[in-house]
Amino acid sequence: MTMNHLRDLPTAVDRDAFLAAFAADGPVSRGAYLDGSPVWLVTGHAESLLVLTDLRFSNDPTKQATFDLAATAGLPDDVAPYLLRTLGAYDPPDHTRLRRLVSRAFTARRIERLRPRIQQIAEELLDGLPEQFDLIECFAYPLPIAVICELLGVPVEDRDTWRVWAGDLTAPEPARIAAGARGLVAYMARLIARKTGQGGDDLLSALITVRDDDGDRLSEHELIALSVSILIAGHETTVGLISQSVHLILTRSLKLDDVEAAVEEFLRYSGPAEIAVLRYALEPVELGGVLIGAGEAVQVVYAAANRDPRRFDQPQVLDPHRADNPHLGFGHGIHYCLGAALARAETQIALTTLLRRFPGLEPAVPADRIGWQPGLRRALTALPVRARAS
Repeated sequence: MTMNHLRDLPTAVDRDAFLAAFAADGPVSRGAYLDGSPVWLVTGHAESLLVLTDLRFSNDPTKQATFDLAATAGLPDDVAPYLLRTLGAYDPPDHTRLRRLVSRAFTARRIERLRPRIQQIAEELLDGLPEQFDLIECFAYPLPIAVICELLGVPVEDRDTWRVWAGDLTAPEPARIAAGARGLVAYMARLIARKTGQGGDDLLSALITVRDDDGDRLSEHELIALSVSILIAGHETTVGLISQSVHLILTRSLKLDDVEAAVEEFLRYSGPAEIAVLRYALEPVELGGVLIGAGEAVQVVYAAANRDPRRFDQPQVLDPHRADNPHLGFGHGIHYCLGAALARAETQIALTTLLRRFPGLEPAVPADRIGWQPGLRRALTALPVRARAS
């Protein structure tokens, strides 16, 4: 049995082959985390579901002593808690409380009201484009940024600065990571202070004022951490989902009869989130034929579980009409992605609008000239396309 190292994922040339090698050692196998520490890699679909739903596995990094996640991420101590102690890093009852409060503001009704605006932004971005352009730079990136900033209430004049800070968080240089983290946290603290008491209609204003039935509310620390994580997650993964979906459509010459079903298959086959948040066993747990000891770390590999042949028929085949598709593209259980409905709406609208406006859309470069960005999320470096309007 080989030792699979997650630290090699960010620079893997063939991410599918790299992750398939994890699954070759069985549904649960020994591996190494980014810093080389031992971790259990969970690649089976059924086993992943158990880890994601069983409260014997904790999401709370304070309940373990193996990993220094701030150091691994390159985050300075003064701002690390704001970026690491997000909604996904709590267990019940703390998670239950936070999720209840956030869900009162981040509602399905609020997302549904956004659909006409998402459509308008998509149309405006496609107006006046040259025949050849980078789909990511001109469409897949600015669409989610505009939407999440409007949703949260980030002023238009601040968005370019915010984009620089967000980009710095994934930079290889520690100084840039620190600058991006500090910039985002300080900015969000100022924005929260400015909105407090103003009674705005945006999500951040709603989070500031939300109360549960007992009068509980979000603390300032919780508000900053949640708003920063929503701002980052609300654009990063959706950029990847839109661009990778278009890439698959063009390179496979797909015809989309059912956009909703196709988006679900894109999430399964090439979703941007390839690994889950680390879990930690609170007690010994038998899983996939191995015994995981108390305190040991567990890494669910979404991308491998989404191609488990024990759960999916012909998992290596991209089938935009796949009916039975319980993919883990947005996670599962109590930590299921809060923004899943928004990401789906944006991607469905983006694909429908793009293909309607440019039915002759085609790649502008050979497939072997399109590569992946280094990192732990699946993201293309660029997607040059040629568009012939109808």
